[in-house]
Amino acid sequence: MCASYVIIGDGIAGSSAAETLREADPDAEVTVITEEGEALYNRILIKEFAKGKLPAAPVSIHDPEWYADRDIDLQLDTVVTGVDTDAHEVYTHEGDAYEYDKLLLAAGGTPTQLPVDNSDAEGVHHFWTFEDARAIKDSAESAETGVVVGAGLLGIDLAAICGAQDVEAHYLMRGNAWWRYALSEEGAEIIHDALREKGVTPVFDSGVDHFETDEEGHVTAAVDPNGERFEADFAGVAIGLNFNTEFIRDTDIECDNGIVVDEYMQTSVEDVYAAGDITQFHDVILGERAQNGAWGSAKEQGSVAGTNMAADGDEEVFEWVSSYSITHFDFPFLSFGHPTLGDETVERKYDEGTWRRVTLKDGRVIGGVLIGDLSAQSALKQLARSQTDVSGQTDRLLDESIDVEAFQEAAAPE
Repeated sequence: MCASYVIIGDGIAGSSAAETLREADPDAEVTVITEEGEALYNRILIKEFAKGKLPAAPVSIHDPEWYADRDIDLQLDTVVTGVDTDAHEVYTHEGDAYEYDKLLLAAGGTPTQLPVDNSDAEGVHHFWTFEDARAIKDSAESAETGVVVGAGLLGIDLAAICGAQDVEAHYLMRGNAWWRYALSEEGAEIIHDALREKGVTPVFDSGVDHFETDEEGHVTAAVDPNGERFEADFAGVAIGLNFNTEFIRDTDIECDNGIVVDEYMQTSVEDVYAAGDITQFHDVILGERAQNGAWGSAKEQGSVAGTNMAADGDEEVFEWVSSYSITHFDFPFLSFGHPTLGDETVERKYDEGTWRRVTLKDGRVIGGVLIGDLSAQSALKQLARSQTDVSGQTDRLLDESIDVEAFQEAAAPE
């Protein structure tokens, strides 16, 4: 009897798992269930679409025929309402039940809404799906003023969209710098200057106390906790994700701000796996639980999960140093690994547009941020993967050219 696999979620993690399962088990039944009304698209490119830089066509990766050609049953516009892990069944809003031998949870999340008055007003946008991108593009094209809330990697996408669409915007940040957990003020100032050049003004120690609206319910302004008012007929909010785990609340699957999995993408319940940004995975490099929503990481998690589901065992370990690039400015920006964790950092500003910070834990590289010059990324990621002890020579991580072999030789026991 052929095996049956059910995948909840058709992002890059779910799609990668489906492709891996089909290749590993040609006779299996593979079903992909997604709430969205369209098949897999490139979440990296939707921000370029919203900026008005790309037509819609290149953003799509798969169409329904891709799934049909591989005999993968794709269920669009389908909401999963529950899972019975004892019966090995998945239930949907239409009353259908899908039996599975192995289940993958890759349902991602839903953007967190600001808990303030009028946060649901027309013109207030969250950015996660292609549908969101279409609405943001249309709204920004007709807007003159805007505000952006959320000083992280998604928030800066919204700020860049305002800049590209000639929306005069204020970027309201709670702290004293953009992505202050990963960048010092010196490094962040490079980003601040680049935002200003695009017509986006950073506002520090700010946020939103409430939005104002007109008689039609459209946003007209944001008022921050200091009482300062910023006119805005467009607002972009990116303050985090609420992970889509409601449908497993009656199961024994362990959750802790996401679904807990081991290095094989296996959850606490047999035959149930998880992949993508919804996971709290065991990072074998870091040596502890971690979370990462980067595209490459999610794709690899999906592949590892698919391999282990088909193998019916612990065949492949998820071992990955992720990276995330920002392409909104005239200079490159890349973060890798876990730049917001660790117990030590070293950093250097090389010139007005070039800066590097490396994050360490127990004397080993675990992440970092590079602005302006990315040539060191390969060496730094190699040191992270090999977990080379760089104690006593951390300043050399800031050399313009990094000699990985020299670090490894210095760390080798005599």
